[in-house]
Amino acid sequence: MGFAAVARVTDAQWVCCASRDEIGFGLQPGGELVLETTLCNEIRQHHQPVVIDDVPASPLYCEHHTPARYGFRSYISVPIFRGDRSFWGTLCAIDPKPARVETAEARGMFRLFADLVGFHLDAQDRLHASESALRHETDTARRREQFVAALGHDIRTPLQAIAGGLAVIERAPDQGARVTPLMRRSLDRIGELVEDLMDLARGQLGTGMRVSPVHCEDLGQRLARIVDETRAARPDARIEFECRVDGPVWCDPARIVQVAANLLGNAVTHGTPGQPIAVRATASAQAFELTSSNAGPPMAAAEVAALFKPYFRPATSSKSSGMGLGLYIVSEIAKAHRGTATASAERGELTFTVRIPRHA
Repeated sequence: MGFAAVARVTDAQWVCCASRDEIGFGLQPGGELVLETTLCNEIRQHHQPVVIDDVPASPLYCEHHTPARYGFRSYISVPIFRGDRSFWGTLCAIDPKPARVETAEARGMFRLFADLVGFHLDAQDRLHASESALRHETDTARRREQFVAALGHDIRTPLQAIAGGLAVIERAPDQGARVTPLMRRSLDRIGELVEDLMDLARGQLGTGMRVSPVHCEDLGQRLARIVDETRAARPDARIEFECRVDGPVWCDPARIVQVAANLLGNAVTHGTPGQPIAVRATASAQAFELTSSNAGPPMAAAEVAALFKPYFRPATSSKSSGMGLGLYIVSEIAKAHRGTATASAERGELTFTVRIPRHA
């Protein structure tokens, strides 16, 4: 047979995937034929081989439009099936001269090669799936290692502060009033870490973030307080706050304050030092919106898309920049309020937007 091809055949296309051309038929891999002009289209429908020794001598195909269009007299084509027996395409061959292809040997050979093509297609898919799973597991293992290291660091720091405070009290009991507030803040930090871990567990177990929404009348004041607290803790940070929230917002105010704290913490930690951090809270008739913007190093689109995943840190972040749960928790809190959390990076500025319905 002068021309043979492996063809991908769908209900819309006939595409050559591989070919052997010794008659100048002119069809290369990637080339297409009009589907309706091919016998392969009929094979796609009835899933049976078509074998013709000589078109003029065939009562079924002597007047068929396909041999006349493509100028062949002998033809053989068998369907290629995937492992689930779904139709994929055909293995076909033509020649402008008659040929003896209507034999058990020719049919058997084509059937074996078609089965081999289907087997390799399945094997290729399994290989790609295995490689993807391996990359996912490797990435997950790496993030777990980073998470454990960050967790150990974040818990060790307040524990060391508490241990240091106890040592001071043991040596000089009269110093208790001075070090006790520091120890209390360290205990609060450990409590926050535990709450973050609980939030992570709830999200990954499918139970979802717990929220207790109410008609909050003073959400703007609560957000202003968390901004002031962050300014006091990080006097080097330039935080600009704008609030345009009039009237009640149906939300869990403690969780929304947690969102603001996490966004501010992220901006202070990863933003460009000395550049302003802009926080804006607004409420329309339909939704409450909280945005946080800060200058920072350029980020690839794939990194921006992954910011709300647990354990994730951009390539520009340091290994000691936390457990990587803050933005994940922001996203989960937004979902629990039937809202959204999005991120965008344009012209050196990273912006996070949390939007939730204003009313129940």
